[in-house]
Amino acid sequence: MIDFQNGSLFKLKQAKENDVSSTLSKLLIPGEEIIGVYKGIRDSVTFTNKRVIALNVQGITGKKKDFSSLPYSKIQAFSVETSGTFDLDSELEIYFSGLGKVKFEFTGNCDIVNIGQTIGSFIL
Repeated sequence: MIDFQNGSLFKLKQAKENDVSSTLSKLLIPGEEIIGVYKGIRDSVTFTNKRVIALNVQGITGKKKDFSSLPYSKIQAFSVETSGTFDLDSELEIYFSGLGKVKFEFTGNCDIVNIGQTIGSFIL
């Protein structure tokens, strides 16, 4: 499990679905669809219609991978912070029952409001 409490902060840019589809295809359940993919240097976060999947690539070779499944059904609250004039990054904080706060930072032209709407549509 990724240790979200001790400084793990993902800095992500929007990516293409095929960047992670081969890695995640075996983890998806029937009827689960990828909605959005965001990648850092090696790590990624994928939003599906059922959950958020955080991928932490480990080791020098990157062959060891840690997948954290964060189901929408366990979300208690979430917060989005849009980018500004000088601070170009946007942030998403999600509070999970039994896990606590998970924070993702998005760089570039990420539509954080759309991500918030997507999460809201699944939990409200």
